[in-house]
Amino acid sequence: MDIRPIKSEADYDWALREIERYFDQEPEPGTQDADRFDVLASLIEGYEAKHWPIEAPDPIEAVRFRMEQAGFNQSDLARLLGSKSRASELLNRRRILTMEYAFKLHREWHIPAEVLLQPYHTEAQGSSVRPRAARRSKAAA
Repeated sequence: MDIRPIKSEADYDWALREIERYFDQEPEPGTQDADRFDVLASLIEGYEAKHWPIEAPDPIEAVRFRMEQAGFNQSDLARLLGSKSRASELLNRRRILTMEYAFKLHREWHIPAEVLLQPYHTEAQGSSVRPRAARRSKAAA
């Protein structure tokens, strides 16, 4: 199997050319070509993650993305959070994302908890904030 580590842009370009042939004709599972495809995909993924990491969106952008992705609207968010004003204030960055809201969004809408717990900018605070429980635990430390 002709595989080598990806150490440079030239190696990366080579790996992309090599894997491209499998896009038109997917290899049969269990074959050497399928194994080669898997190894190339892993090498490419590792190189991209190291050289071009994609940062997670801030919590409000993640909520907006999930709403768009699932076809949810602000009324759906209001039902989840318990009021129209909470949903509006959260989306407009005038209310912080409490741990209770983060838990509901994680449990019901399957937004990753690690995304919801990141610091983010709010208009009410005028700066970056952490969810309330995260601030308490940091203060106790």
